[in-house]
Amino acid sequence: MSLGCVAMSVSFEFFPPADAAMEATLWRSIERLAPLAPRFVSVTYGADGSTRARTHQVVTRIQRETALTGAPHLTCIGAARAEVLEIARGYWQQGIRHLVALRGDPPQGSAAYQPHGGGFAFAADLVGGLAGVAPFDISVAAYPEVHPEARSAAADLDNLKRKIDAGASRAITQFFYDVEVFLRFRDRCAAAGIRVAIVPGILPITRFPQVLRFAARCGASIPAWLHERFAGLDEDAETRRMIAASVAIEQVETLTRHGVHEFHFYTLNRAELTYAICHALGVRPPAPERPHAAELRA
Repeated sequence: MSLGCVAMSVSFEFFPPADAAMEATLWRSIERLAPLAPRFVSVTYGADGSTRARTHQVVTRIQRETALTGAPHLTCIGAARAEVLEIARGYWQQGIRHLVALRGDPPQGSAAYQPHGGGFAFAADLVGGLAGVAPFDISVAAYPEVHPEARSAAADLDNLKRKIDAGASRAITQFFYDVEVFLRFRDRCAAAGIRVAIVPGILPITRFPQVLRFAARCGASIPAWLHERFAGLDEDAETRRMIAASVAIEQVETLTRHGVHEFHFYTLNRAELTYAICHALGVRPPAPERPHAAELRA
């Protein structure tokens, strides 16, 4: 899978469905995206740990019924250390080798994050604990525009380095739309001695107001030119889809010109835009084998 002769790698994020209709959408999307042979597919974990069972069900079904590599999220929220590590051991026994380790967001209504009394305090502690269970391939989060709770950009970068030093294999970024933001962050990571891959997180825009809400929560900026592109399209879903595909394809093609060859897509359980963007990247299902001349003559 390549853009030109450069091998490209992608991964996809899904979230556990809340009802039967959402479950059907999820599995249609997984079926649509599976032929692209992603490096792994991750499944999120509710802010307060509420989706733990559903996360487990989705990941184990992916592992059992598809050729995909499932990567469940694990967080520090709402569980003791021993409980989290037992979950990790169970995943390893089920053949799951990839994990996404996150501090986790406080439940809605909470003023600020409070570590669980007997749990892992922060993501770096969680990574270290998971690495002690088994040689997992561990992904962690990175924030090109700084985590909203970080004291400073330098403190945020120090925290990322602690996660890498504790045993993480890669850092997946929060979504962004200004490519220069990512490139400057990548340079800062290199200067700080962070040697693992910094994988850009790509969020295709299905509904612009939804993206604005996401951005307000996580501190991501929305450039003025992006507001302009979606202006006046509230009632025009078809044009919105075309603009969204154009924006994302522009973004990933610019990143590839700057040496980025791995992307993580926040699919929101929808396949259409992600599939189109991957096609533009050159990430496509293998072509069917053509019959040999002798077979054609037979």
